Amino acid sequence: MVFKDRLGLETRVAELKKSMPKKRILVCGGLGCLAKGAQQVFDLFVERLETERLSWTVEKIEEDLHRPVKTGCMGLCEAGPLVMIEPQGILYLRVQPEDVEEIVEETLKKGIVVERLVYQEEKNGHKEKWPLMKDVPFYRKQVKIVLRNCGRINPESLDEYLSRDGYLALAKVVTEMSPDEVIGEITKSGLRGRGGGGFPTGRKWQFARVVKADKKYMVCNGDEGDPGAFMDRSVMEGDPHSVVEGMTIAGYAIGAQEGYIYVRAEYPLAVRRLKKAIEDARAAGLLGQNILGTSFSFDIVIREGAGAFVCGEETALIASIEGKRGMPNPRPPYPANKGLWGKPTVINNVETLANVPAIILHGAEWFRSFGTLTSPGTKTFALAGKIKNTGLVEVPMGITIRELVFDIGGGIQNDRAFKAVQVGGPSGGCLTETHLDLPIDYDSLCGAGAIMGSGGLIVLDEDTCIVEVARFFMNFTQNESCGKCVPCREGTKHMLNLLQRVVDGKASMEDVELLEKTAAVVKDASLCGLGKTAPNPVLTTLRYFRDEYVDHVLHRVCPAHVCQAMKEYFIDPEKCRSCGKCARVCPVSCISGRPKVPYVIDQSQCIKCGSCFEACPFDAIVISWRRKNHE
Repeated sequence: MVFKDRLGLETRVAELKKSMPKKRILVCGGLGCLAKGAQQVFDLFVERLETERLSWTVEKIEEDLHRPVKTGCMGLCEAGPLVMIEPQGILYLRVQPEDVEEIVEETLKKGIVVERLVYQEEKNGHKEKWPLMKDVPFYRKQVKIVLRNCGRINPESLDEYLSRDGYLALAKVVTEMSPDEVIGEITKSGLRGRGGGGFPTGRKWQFARVVKADKKYMVCNGDEGDPGAFMDRSVMEGDPHSVVEGMTIAGYAIGAQEGYIYVRAEYPLAVRRLKKAIEDARAAGLLGQNILGTSFSFDIVIREGAGAFVCGEETALIASIEGKRGMPNPRPPYPANKGLWGKPTVINNVETLANVPAIILHGAEWFRSFGTLTSPGTKTFALAGKIKNTGLVEVPMGITIRELVFDIGGGIQNDRAFKAVQVGGPSGGCLTETHLDLPIDYDSLCGAGAIMGSGGLIVLDEDTCIVEVARFFMNFTQNESCGKCVPCREGTKHMLNLLQRVVDGKASMEDVELLEKTAAVVKDASLCGLGKTAPNPVLTTLRYFRDEYVDHVLHRVCPAHVCQAMKEYFIDPEKCRSCGKCARVCPVSCISGRPKVPYVIDQSQCIKCGSCFEACPFDAIVISWRRKNHE
């Protein structure tokens, strides 16, 4: 259907709202659930329902038709594949193909909940069960604006998006609002860029709006490269039309007629669904020439990136779209004045744009009713690490780290002690137990030395070595440095070498001081955001966990028992049979002995490779961790 005007679209939306089936089986189609077998579960539901239609109960089944729908990510990735039964809202976890028959027989036909498949927690000696999604602790404190459609609709169906008021915001904008009014509404809402910088979106749009140019561009930054982050991917996979609609509204506001979605090729499902959404929107008259019969024209092209982390930086992203090597340029000029092919360009990330239709439809004041004064709205996070409920969440700004980790995330795995959270991805910072009641918003996190970043949040427990964490993230940013500026190229390499010396037990306190000074220089002197934020993990761990650095350097001790250099191998003389197998496999020949006399390891030469431990047939090799009072 082609929508020639706003009335036609609104009429269709009203029809779809009435006609959409109420009884549906929603099977999570996020990548995590697909990897765990969600496609087989979905296929079996389809097959089972078709079979029922051929049986003697055909009339009854037709009346109570349950429609299986493959949706975007429902969030609780750790417990996938997820299945939700509507309209009751029953949520089943870890559904396997063999569970489908029982769900059909018990829940669909008899209305009985299959209790073994619902969310449950053990408290005070007994298990508590929550059959309904709205009651599950993981979802209870969430507020979904960006993820409003993820897990609720088939992302490959334009009709399903329309049935959730899809494209009504665009219709409102192009028929009754001027570009300045649109920018004014976004400015009033206080929406800040969700890509990490937190720059006010309305102001960015205004900068591009006032520049005189024959052509302007709107770019969606879908280059999500943080380890452990998948928020933008989930939105592009689960609700691609919200990105298309948000971009089109932004294009109208700044005066652009062409837009690009820059998404890494590592996200093939996101690319496929975005392409389908663009084609469907174009065919329906919601994209392309004279949208909804107005004089406004706007179209979108997808550019697939090769997966370089630096291409998430605006100027590097622009260079990549232009076919050049993805490297940043000094600013000014800013992209809003001189961006893609020298034309004014606005770049917003996926989450920012997915907020836009909701703000236009419900108003700036509604959006400001969530979050804090300086950080209104919500924020999506990818919860990962040593936490019970890993997955995708959306929470109001201002929620505390404690609520996020313990109330929503369910606490630490195996009831270990909480140690820290790494907020903001590889360029973020580690916050400690003393920050558990810190509200999560742009200003509070910056004040604590971390950043919001795009929303990756990794939880660390007591078994995590904080120095090794810093080394891991520095290794990532050093590998991803484009090498254009010296402070980042050489500085991150030098910092990585120093961190490696610490975890190898070869560093001195002078090395730690040099590490801190180098981090400060890299932070101040680097050209782009990657270099300027790369030292954050080092600086925050030095600030909050300096004792662990001291333990590694002065005592050669790793309190978390992670760093291999702090491990020691001994031979138990009572178990040793002097067979010599350990000595024969030792790559540095540090094990010596003779017949009928227990063998001995020279600790000064041992490289802790563990070959002797693997080779000993008598369990005579003993592993010990150095302690502070070790002599």
